[in-house]
Amino acid sequence: MVPVNTSLLVQYIVMALIVLASALYALRKLAPQLTGRWLASVSIQFSQPGHAAWIRAWGRRLQPKQATGSCSDGCSTCGACGPKRSIGAKGDTVPLEFRQRNR
Repeated sequence: MVPVNTSLLVQYIVMALIVLASALYALRKLAPQLTGRWLASVSIQFSQPGHAAWIRAWGRRLQPKQATGSCSDGCSTCGACGPKRSIGAKGDTVPLEFRQRNR
């Protein structure tokens, strides 16, 4: 039997947590809609009335911004917030703007 070195075990646990946090951060940046759906489903499961109060509070905290937002908060997740660009009346032409490339 191999003796367990406590400091080595702690080091492995800390490194595993760092790698897990990095992977979750990268997944959140690369696939925000997927992780938002996952968070919403976990939040719904935690917010069930049969759970303890602290679990329901954690479920409310996990809700993604899209699920908790309203039309007045300006989150622009649905594309309906903010002023709309008017192109002009129907049939009007919009002039092209040519700009030099910055090098």
